[in-house]
Amino acid sequence: MLSADSLKQIDVELAKYPADQRRSAVMAALRIVQVEQGWLKPKTIEEVANYIGIPPTQALEVATFYNMYNLEPVGKYKLTVCTNLPCALRGGVNAGEYLKKRLGINYGETTADGKYTLQEGECMGACGDAPVILVNNHKMCSFMTEEAIEAKLAELN
Repeated sequence: MLSADSLKQIDVELAKYPADQRRSAVMAALRIVQVEQGWLKPKTIEEVANYIGIPPTQALEVATFYNMYNLEPVGKYKLTVCTNLPCALRGGVNAGEYLKKRLGINYGETTADGKYTLQEGECMGACGDAPVILVNNHKMCSFMTEEAIEAKLAELN
């Protein structure tokens, strides 16, 4: 069930668009609910769609298209490593391999303690800062060498 706080925030997003363009707020609405609940259950996606006034399939299409939406539970910290070609050429693959070894998990997995989920990501628009890691879809971390990864993990503890 959507909380009163989430609905209030969604209303702010809806106010940005003309009444006939309410569907434009779906991405923001899904983000708001995900921040609160941690992930998007199918029923939650349907509730968001109904609140906005769009068919549930349209909200589901958005949630399944973009990798920033969690369609299953994730760890407290979701680490998305860019392995697109520019990042790969500048150490993105190595950063991912280091995290796999360091955390003892593969892409798409969560540590046993539920603290970290590791994901492989596509271009994050920061090729000049490669390799990059996105933390919880919101914090871009640049130049992620092994030392920088260790510093970030220590900061997250």
